[in-house]
Amino acid sequence: MSVPTNIGVLGGGRMGGGIAHAFVLAGANVHVVDINEDAIEAARGRIHKDIKGSLARGAEGTFEEYASRLTLSTDPADFANCEVVVEAVPELLDLKRQSFSSISEHAPKAVIATNTSSLSVSELAKSVENDVIGLHFFNPVPASKLVEIVVADSTPDALVESARDWVAGLGKTPIVVKDAPGFASSRLGVAIALEAIRMVEEGVASAEDIDNAMVLGYKFPIGPLALTDIVGLDVRLGIAEYLESTLGPRFAPPQLMRDMVARGELGRKAGKGFYDYSE
Repeated sequence: MSVPTNIGVLGGGRMGGGIAHAFVLAGANVHVVDINEDAIEAARGRIHKDIKGSLARGAEGTFEEYASRLTLSTDPADFANCEVVVEAVPELLDLKRQSFSSISEHAPKAVIATNTSSLSVSELAKSVENDVIGLHFFNPVPASKLVEIVVADSTPDALVESARDWVAGLGKTPIVVKDAPGFASSRLGVAIALEAIRMVEEGVASAEDIDNAMVLGYKFPIGPLALTDIVGLDVRLGIAEYLESTLGPRFAPPQLMRDMVARGELGRKAGKGFYDYSE
């Protein structure tokens, strides 16, 4: 069980930073590319904080050792020597296509692994000659034990097996799913979340009581509304709209969800969602 020696990550946000942290801890040299110097410094701070958190929880090694394997820049040409580049930009189809093209231009022999949580990996793969696979990490990456490996129509069987080894090398558990809208995790997770939001909208119960029903009654580790706050209502709205377009009206976003996003009530990152995080 091992990870590639040189990994690229396009996008240093919450997910990209978490993915970079996971590979650094597993022994890889990781190069993160983001859009500008402000984003780079934010990503550096985020990853360094995650490394320190892992050390506090008992990870072996030193901060200096891990930090020395991390580099960051604004130039995708720095992906040239990467064996694998993980795309972790926002969940917008055109942006991901542009990102794929940029990665392919600068690292034509690298495997491109997309962190998309719902978009078609097969469609994304059509825009490049590189081998492509989905590696769907979960938020927060340092705490999550799952990675969903999504197999595109063009993904070689050998790459699927390699991806299993990479995930195991990160200390996480892989599941393998075919490329279908929402895969397994997003399709089920969003379906439950949308129904929970409809229940709030209809006044069936409070957000807290709905979450407690699932945590205490069904042994969920966290309620669907609290989890939506962590993921971000805007992120889940985008996924729901895509699933509605591909799978039909059962995934239509509730009006309450649209209204909350319009008001900027995006969840934990905004200080308010179904719960108040202002303190």
